[in-house]
Amino acid sequence: MKAISRAEAPVAIEGDGVELRMQKLGGGMTTAFVRVPEGADFRPAFAGLPDDLCQCPHWGYLLKGRVKMHTRDGEEVYEAGQAFYWAPGHAPEALEDSEYVDFSPTDEFNHVIDHLKAQG
Repeated sequence: MKAISRAEAPVAIEGDGVELRMQKLGGGMTTAFVRVPEGADFRPAFAGLPDDLCQCPHWGYLLKGRVKMHTRDGEEVYEAGQAFYWAPGHAPEALEDSEYVDFSPTDEFNHVIDHLKAQG
């Protein structure tokens, strides 16, 4: 069995108030610790992916803030204290300074992270 804290997880993306720390823990899954500032909108960063949306599923828990999830079918707002499942085909926008922990299939998540890093 394995465990990881936010402080132990390596930084994968950092800048403009966004911090993404991630670590593969086994079972084909990666744990991510995410901090995003109010106003961060990831829709432009996902341009070029299918439907211009993140195609990786995420299961997690919102520790702080509020996040609006944009999908082809509309929008939904998630708030601190809620566990969530974000199906493939989404793009987050932080309505407040937000923090969450999520668990995602490693291969799909790495594909999205590689795309985000290529956006600069």
